[in-house]
Amino acid sequence: MGAHLCYNTPMKNRISPSISCSVVISLLLCLTACTEAPPPVDPAYAAEVEAWRSGRLARLTADDGWLTLTGLYWLEPGENLFGSGEDNAVVLPDSDIPIVAGQLFLGADGSVNAMANGTEGVNINGGPLTEAALKTDAAGKPDVIAAGRIKFYIIEREGRLAARVKDPQASTLVEFSGIENFPIRESFRVEARLEAYEAPKEVAVPTVLGQDTQYIAPGILHFAIDGVEYSLEPFLSGPENENYFLIFRDATSAETTYGAGRFLYASAAGENGKTVLDFNLAYNPPCAFTPYATCPLPPPQNWLQVAIEAGEKYRGESH
Repeated sequence: MGAHLCYNTPMKNRISPSISCSVVISLLLCLTACTEAPPPVDPAYAAEVEAWRSGRLARLTADDGWLTLTGLYWLEPGENLFGSGEDNAVVLPDSDIPIVAGQLFLGADGSVNAMANGTEGVNINGGPLTEAALKTDAAGKPDVIAAGRIKFYIIEREGRLAARVKDPQASTLVEFSGIENFPIRESFRVEARLEAYEAPKEVAVPTVLGQDTQYIAPGILHFAIDGVEYSLEPFLSGPENENYFLIFRDATSAETTYGAGRFLYASAAGENGKTVLDFNLAYNPPCAFTPYATCPLPPPQNWLQVAIEAGEKYRGESH
């Protein structure tokens, strides 16, 4: 049957029997590989991953989620006007807002004071704004100023302050079409062993701003995929150090996943020094969806030479 398939062709259409056979065999192998179904997944585990993905999508598409960002305005010392006028230091994209709705004053000590321009409808934390000193996100939850449907607050990044503006009618949210994910594969849920440093150390991590930010690293996580050993340096995600925050890129980056890498959280290692890395929960950083985020980038020690075909995909334009 195989000989008949390869050789029973008109002479004028033949190239070479050996080439014809190899082409046919390659096509058959490719067809088999391309249609191979992913291995079965435990239904309970699949339900957990799908629930996580649903929550992730809900947070991303919320009225104050990352898709609502419309601007990031770095403040200059002294007066910074805000309103709908394009000449303002902080532009609020809503024509119903006055051209100048108020001002932010950045003091030499790094303090930011906000004052409404005698305009009704400018609020802070749900109440009317007259004049107030603003808390930034460096202290946890920042004060939020609202004018019309637009909200903004002050972020601090490496000693600089900026107003982050959000609009629930932003085109990035209105035109959002969802997130594509790899099939769930339990083989990408792996046990990892922490090789702890003598003491947690401060690590410089690059960001999209072109500046480094500082994280605390407790050690190195070692794990295996398909029998090959790899490692990642986790960072402590908060003051209570309950979770690890991992910033990584792999062989899929800029191909089927976001070029600037992905994020992943994991529980801190237990007394036995072990934890679990579930790459099915790897997700795109905010910078995949908006140019107004300030994402950290994967440090060189977190560049994996393996294709992590799990978690979120990405096919859009990189910011």
